[in-house]
Amino acid sequence: MLQFFEWYYPADGSLWNHFKAEAKRLKQIGIDSVWLPPAHKGMEGTASTGYDVYDIYDLGEFDQRGTVATKYGTKQEFLDAVKAGRDAGLQVYVDIVLNHMGGAEEKETVLARKVNPENRNEFISEPYEIEAYTKFTFPGRNGKHSEFVWDFQCFSGVDFDAKTEETAIFSIQNQYGEGWQDVLDEENGNYDYLMLSDIDCRNPFVREELKRWGKWFYETAGFNGFRLDAVKHMDPLFFNEWLDYMRGEFKQEFYTVAEYWAPGDLAALLKYIEVTEGRMSLFDAPLQANFFNASKQGEGYDLRTVFDNTLVQLRPELAVTLVENHDTQPLQSLEQTVEAWFRPLAYALILLRESGYPCVFYTDLYGASYIDSGEDGLEHEVTLEKLESIESLLELRRHAAYGLQRDYFDDPNCIGWTREGDDEHPGSGIAVLLSNTAEREKNMEVGKQFSGRFFVDKLGHVQEQVQINEEGWGNFKVSGGSVSVWVPLVE
Repeated sequence: MLQFFEWYYPADGSLWNHFKAEAKRLKQIGIDSVWLPPAHKGMEGTASTGYDVYDIYDLGEFDQRGTVATKYGTKQEFLDAVKAGRDAGLQVYVDIVLNHMGGAEEKETVLARKVNPENRNEFISEPYEIEAYTKFTFPGRNGKHSEFVWDFQCFSGVDFDAKTEETAIFSIQNQYGEGWQDVLDEENGNYDYLMLSDIDCRNPFVREELKRWGKWFYETAGFNGFRLDAVKHMDPLFFNEWLDYMRGEFKQEFYTVAEYWAPGDLAALLKYIEVTEGRMSLFDAPLQANFFNASKQGEGYDLRTVFDNTLVQLRPELAVTLVENHDTQPLQSLEQTVEAWFRPLAYALILLRESGYPCVFYTDLYGASYIDSGEDGLEHEVTLEKLESIESLLELRRHAAYGLQRDYFDDPNCIGWTREGDDEHPGSGIAVLLSNTAEREKNMEVGKQFSGRFFVDKLGHVQEQVQINEEGWGNFKVSGGSVSVWVPLVE
């Protein structure tokens, strides 16, 4: 999978056309599926990444929030991009953001209680009237696609009282419930509330509208699956119901991966899988945290533990493994950026092993840049370099990484594994070696079928060849702070 966007992508309406132009090449270099950013209109208009949801029915079609097009382009460009992806043989996954909305046209007087932001189950006021931006009428769309009007009965909380201009977390009292919805995450007491106007899925009319929208969205765009945003802040039973509806309605699998971001809490991810009964995969946030720590600690990190307490270790069939995403980028809310030297090692760990569903990040394929305020108080452009070895690693995954896997996780600073290849992929078979310290070497078995054959480092870091002995073993090398991937030399 490729995440085909990043936080700092230019707000020039070009992304959909960029993907359309790249679709065939992505398939050729070994990408099989692509995760696209939210296609709907956000409250910040062309500056919106889509996570500040305004109108889920506006895919860049209506003049709303100061623009027709979204940050990524127009509705037609989006539809053309999805079609180009599918025509190229890619699975196209769309980003679904159903936790919150923002940018309402009208205020409503509602009864609410202020809550302790550190413990949202603790109310720090009696119910009183506030003015909340909770009435969404979408005048630019004027009822096209859906006449549903969102009002305070559709939301469980807001973060602004327009009457007093106070910013706080307010729990709205509506006819469908008091307080927050039941969510699994207990951070801050109850983490139902994340931002803006929090959608209340206890309202049956909301649930039905979101099903109608899902049906409309698929019939309009014809994608293959979903990435679900911010699921830790939502009732998991809602997505059970919503996915069952979509899959039943269209008799489609709709591959689904959910973002339950809990880097240090594998138990929370396993609990979510249990409650959703395996309906969806999850991003392996604990693994990404391990990569981050490994990159920061250098030779002080025990590489033998890199898969400890990760989803791919315990539930590999539901683990989407990743090195980076838009939220872990520099300056972002979940900043946890893997250092440049370790990124090739991390990608080898997710792309060349038998377990997990790897997700490549846009910046590692294309590069990016962002503006940072330096210590001098001035703004500086910072460049995020693309990963030069990423296409080689993708090629190795597609052509070489098959067959029985043998692990050599026997040294805190140097780990490796081999795949002995299979008959279905002629020329397949690899030996991978990683070091977070100085140059190292390790004796590893690739299989007797390679006896007498020579292996070469496909990444080009080590120049000499390795000859496999009669028993199928070879003495492989790796440079310091590097990864080498050895493949059989073509005879």
